This record gives sequence, C-alpha cells and structure tokens, in this order.
Amino acid sequence: MAGSCRGDVVSGAFTMSRRSLLGATAVLAVPGILRASQPLRLGITPVFLDNDVTILAALQQALSSSLGADVQFLQRRTYEEVTGLLLEGSVDAAWLCGYPYLQHQDRMQIVAVPVWNGQPLYQSYLIVHESDPAEALEDLRHGVHAFSDPDSNSGFLVTASDLAQMGERPEGFFSQAIFTYGHRNVVRAVAEGLVRSGSVDGYVWESLAAVEPELVARTRIVTRSEWLGFPPFCARAEDGDDPHVQNLRNSLITLDTTEAGRAALRALLLDGMTRGGPELFDGIGLRMTSLAALR
Repeated sequence: MAGSCRGDVVSGAFTMSRRSLLGATAVLAVPGILRASQPLRLGITPVFLDNDVTILAALQQALSSSLGADVQFLQRRTYEEVTGLLLEGSVDAAWLCGYPYLQHQDRMQIVAVPVWNGQPLYQSYLIVHESDPAEALEDLRHGVHAFSDPDSNSGFLVTASDLAQMGERPEGFFSQAIFTYGHRNVVRAVAEGLVRSGSVDGYVWESLAAVEPELVARTRIVTRSEWLGFPPFCARAEDGDDPHVQNLRNSLITLDTTEAGRAALRALLLDGMTRGGPELFDGIGLRMTSLAALR
C-alpha cells in the first residue's frame, strides 16, 4: 500500500530474543521432538480473508488433519502486524502478500503459493460504482478512493505505482484516500457510494462475484493490472530446515489430495497450492522500484 497515507497503519514492529541450546547431540534431539508436538501457529490478516469464519475453519481442519497437530490462527488487522509476528517468531508461518514478502525478502522464504484459475497469479482491479462513467485512472482525479492496506500489492501498490508513473502521489491525486483493511470492504465502499473508486484484489472481486453477486454487480472494473504473484505463505528464512515449516509446505502443496483439503480449496475457490519461487514476484518488485523512484 505512500506518503501520509501510511498514517493509519498500526505499528507491527517487534523484537525477540532466542534461547541458544547447548549440550550433547542426544540432548539437542529432544527440543526437536517437543517442537513437533507443538501447535503450528499461522498468521493471517482480514485484509485478504476478511475474517470469514467458514473459510478459516475449513483451512484449519484440513491443515490440522494433514499435519496431525493443532493449527492455531493468529489474526491481526494489518499486513504490517502479521509480518511483525512472523519476523519476531510469534508465528511459524504467515499468509502474506507479495509486497511485504519482497520488503523483507532477505528474512523470509516462500512456503507455498496458491494456484487460482490454473496459475499462481492474480491481478489488481481498479473499480468504480457500476454507474460511474470513468474509463481510466486519470478520470478519477479528485475523487475519494479506497485502498485495502498500505502493504497490499493489489490493494495499494499497483495503483500507487501507476500514479507514480504519472508523476502523482495518492494524497495529491485523490481528494481523500482511505484504508478499509479488507478487500471486501473496498468493494462494499464502492458499491454503496461511500467512495468513488477502489483498489481491490481481483481474486477477491471474482470470488465475491460468485458468492455475493448482488454486491459485486453494483461495481465495475475500470482497469486490470498485469498478472502478478499470488499472495504467498511465508516463513522466516532461518527456519528452512524446521520440521514445522517443511510439514506445512507439504500439507499445503498436497491439499488437493485429501477430502478435507479439497473442501478447504473449494471454500477458498482455489485450484491448489504450488511451491513457487521468488521469480513469481518480479513484477511486484518492478512496481516497488517505480514507486520508490517518486519518493
């Protein structure tokens, strides 16, 4: 998600100390056993899932069944807060976005990337009310605009970087820019005329079109971005050999092989998961560079 727009973001900065384990090899093996029996902690944000209890329950059940261990979801309001939980070690992994992943790429690894419509990619949509005549971003000058989160690629970075290429900033181009902290909230704000336009995750918009068609029918897509890396599951780079992380990766990638996993994927309207790689997010990196050049 620039400038003064970040003022509404709740701080997610954390620090943490790690206990070093000393002793013989036989002793070192014990913490690993204890670790395997602990619940897996997964950080999430309503920015993406919008606190959908049914979807969260389906995913939790599928992962718990596959891992043979409890799975605990730790939800926070913003991507910044969830990223902080991951980097401080308060969660084992987190479902983030390509933007915060690249912001901390030296400290993170990709665990898995969801596959939607046959590919691990999605788009950002610029939307307006269905009766609005706008045909391009330029037509929305001086209007009120809704972003989802300042660290969301589809819900902020894409539009902000498009404006940067025009030599504009969100706070100067729009009369007001707000953060809704949920893509569904962006759609609602536009549909109800609370704002003129919004930046939204195309996957979420399309999913809402299937489950809440009356809501989405009151909005219209003005522009679609290029295809970009789908929001990934991430872990800390230092935990690459952690059994919890390895087991989570395997469970996510094989979700489509179990009944519970397929039920979770249906709830999420996803095809499956793939391991993915950093190259999936090169397009987001280019947009980050474009935005940084204006600052």
